[in-house]
Amino acid sequence: MLKLFILSFTIFIMAGCGTAPTPKVDTKAKIVSKKPLEKKKKVEKKLTKKVHKKVEKKRKKVEKKKNNLVKMFQTVDKKDAILVQKGPNKEKCFLCGMDLVKYYKTNHAAKLDGKNVQYCSLHCLTEAIHNGAELENPMVVDVKSLKLIPVTEAFYVVGSDVKGTMTKVSKYAFQSLKDATAFQKKHGGKILDFYSAWQIAKKDFQ
Repeated sequence: MLKLFILSFTIFIMAGCGTAPTPKVDTKAKIVSKKPLEKKKKVEKKLTKKVHKKVEKKRKKVEKKKNNLVKMFQTVDKKDAILVQKGPNKEKCFLCGMDLVKYYKTNHAAKLDGKNVQYCSLHCLTEAIHNGAELENPMVVDVKSLKLIPVTEAFYVVGSDVKGTMTKVSKYAFQSLKDATAFQKKHGGKILDFYSAWQIAKKDFQ
């Protein structure tokens, strides 16, 4: 009987030794701090803000440059410009290649060898004649209406304080003497006919 009890007790102990050990909980486990992550987000936000600020500054600079071009006295909206030339370069001065819309208020036009040509200024038209071009039916833009009129019908205000095109001595044409006089009172200069204005333009090539 005693042997049977000892045997049973031994089996019980051996069975107990075979059970899986209870896992230990690491009470010293470290808690991950959120501060480094928050700091990283702040840095990224700051960098993004800096990039956006730089892009915005560049955009404003481009916009300012664009507005300055629009504010030029000679410049008009493209829809208001009358262009008589044909082809891919119809918006360029026939002589110097300047933008005809940008300098529209000083534009001149004529026929050369039966073809319509357009110049950015009286200066370029005069240079074309100086180089031997035989121009027919010369026209000039009336600053008030923005239409092309015969140069013989124009009143030129020469030497005003409004910046000229291709020359230091500005020359702006008006179909109406009243409009030319109003411009002269505001900006100075002399009111001349085409022939007199042309003689002054010719001095650029002497």
